[in-house]
Amino acid sequence: MNVMIIPEDPTKDHYLLLPLFERLFARLRQPRTKVIICLNPRMRGINDALDTGRLREIVTRYAMIDYFILCVDRDGNKNRRSRLNEIEQIFTGKSVFIAENAWEEIETWTLAGLDLPADWAWSAVRSEISVKERYFEQQARLMGVANGPGGGRKEMGIRAARRIQAIRQKCPEDFGELAKRLRVLLAAA
Repeated sequence: MNVMIIPEDPTKDHYLLLPLFERLFARLRQPRTKVIICLNPRMRGINDALDTGRLREIVTRYAMIDYFILCVDRDGNKNRRSRLNEIEQIFTGKSVFIAENAWEEIETWTLAGLDLPADWAWSAVRSEISVKERYFEQQARLMGVANGPGGGRKEMGIRAARRIQAIRQKCPEDFGELAKRLRVLLAAA
């Protein structure tokens, strides 16, 4: 099975999303799934990622993909889910097209899989709109990986993916829901 993850900007997000989805599909009993990150055309922010013309270009170009998964940040926009629902409806067809928005940023999913400082309340991390600046970058420094690829994202993504179940539990409205949807779709296939 071929799965393409479409991040709103793959520059740094690919370090987080690739290990998370590889581990998720392995846990969903799909260990031979080939997960790739969409790099061409390269999305350059939320406007590109929500543009149906750009998405149509990807779906058309990569007709051999079985599942497309659009992953964007919610960024405090409580209406983002309704836009993602519209996009999913547009792209129903031969391939499965799923869209999810991370609360509030993709980096939150990674933090959910890591051991965080004892004085950080998960509820505060989860609800922070600027989680990248407020928590993620600080965690990268604390782990000693901030100077690594993607500002520490490569190492943090790999470590977090080892605890995929924790991510599903701590992020039930977004990552957990996405995992449930995939489990149902895979069972029906």
